[in-house]
Amino acid sequence: MIARLNYVELPVGDTAGSKAFFEKAFGWSLTGFGPDYAATMGQGTDLGLNGDPAEATKGPLAVIETDDLEAAQASVEAAGGVIVRPIFAFPGGRRFHFREPSGNELAVYVNEPG
Repeated sequence: MIARLNYVELPVGDTAGSKAFFEKAFGWSLTGFGPDYAATMGQGTDLGLNGDPAEATKGPLAVIETDDLEAAQASVEAAGGVIVRPIFAFPGGRRFHFREPSGNELAVYVNEPG
């Protein structure tokens, strides 16, 4: 099983404003996925901006990529992690969220284009 940090998602109050900021400040290109989400794509460790209050986490969300989501979830649980959002589909794949013993929320995803 591979596991590498490759995405950071930020909760934002103004998706369009934050998107414009990162594009202007760093020259990044962010793709919009509806009015409440935008992300860089294919730039190493990518950045997501989540403006949906019902979906966004309270703080930055580190996202770990894996090639076997079910095995990763089993490993997280066996190591003492608590699943806070079971596996769900999103554009580009599936993921789950968990809390590690210090209370930080992270996500693990598998890329499944289509």
